Amino acid sequence: MSEKSLPVLTAKDFASDQDVRWCPGCGDYAILNQVKKVLAKVNATRHNSVFVAGIGCSSRFPYYMSTYGFHTIHGRAPAIATGVKIANPDLNVWVVTGDGDGLSIGGNHLLHVLRRNVNVKILLFNNRIYGLTKGQYSPTSEEGKKTPSSPQGSLDLPLTPLSVALAAEASFVARCIDVDPDLAKVLERAANHKGSAFIEIYQDCNVFNHFAFRYATDKDAKEENILRLEHGKPLVFGKDRDKGIRMTSEQKPEVVKLSESGIKEDDLIFHDEHDEKLAFTLSRLRVDDGFPEPVGVFYQMDDDCYEDLLTQQIDEAIKARGVGTLEKLFNAGDVYEIEPSEVPHEQHV
Repeated sequence: MSEKSLPVLTAKDFASDQDVRWCPGCGDYAILNQVKKVLAKVNATRHNSVFVAGIGCSSRFPYYMSTYGFHTIHGRAPAIATGVKIANPDLNVWVVTGDGDGLSIGGNHLLHVLRRNVNVKILLFNNRIYGLTKGQYSPTSEEGKKTPSSPQGSLDLPLTPLSVALAAEASFVARCIDVDPDLAKVLERAANHKGSAFIEIYQDCNVFNHFAFRYATDKDAKEENILRLEHGKPLVFGKDRDKGIRMTSEQKPEVVKLSESGIKEDDLIFHDEHDEKLAFTLSRLRVDDGFPEPVGVFYQMDDDCYEDLLTQQIDEAIKARGVGTLEKLFNAGDVYEIEPSEVPHEQHV
């Protein structure tokens, strides 16, 4: 059966026969449902999609997808995904990780898959806690967080995942919220992006860190606390769309009230997805500092993918030197042979 004659799949076709075993009410359910819908919308196929996960609650994801998948070891999902993509560049490869798995033991691997611009899509579920191991503080937990591993409060400065991704030269960087409808839009854009796509998803762990993102999900408060990014549009937010963000003369962002002192939308910052410096500035905005937290696509650029460059390099080497063999490789360079007469008598068998 040809690719064109394959039946059109729905979200249900991407659901596996496994019982989903996340805690009732976990934000992972919402993300799973949106991913299945997006795969159907972009005409993905089950035999051409691969989900790679590390260790953690989020990393059970491959079990619940009727696609190919790997449940790998702690923090190493980006390395496995890189190997999958290099071995078969035609596959659509997704990485599912968490703030602990991806930013602690897996931080090194995450940096390199992003800087290489391997064409994989990375979903980092950020619940600011270690959920699977029963509630210890994670690399994104706020300072002062009291947990079983920090009974007097965490002393660590939390990592900002988007700032890390931008510093690592990711070619697509976004943030979403597990229960926000805009998650599907961003996932679809990530699926169609050619290159490394990094999406941080605020995810509620309703057992060990419930309401960590209540300010961004409560229907009466969220529009005052989140800033929905739109390319080419001014940074406006608020339930009544009456607030915005502009740059001061010191080139620092500040919140202003529209119509106050004659301030208009034209005075605000206009979002530019191709401005890496602006994206980094936006990644640093926090509710605790009096700013809304941006959601949507922060940054996007087009660049060569690692696997394409590697394939090109291999093709050029074959063209110049011919097809290699292991025998030729083993005997390349400085080699020598030992004659039997040169081996000491006691070593003869």
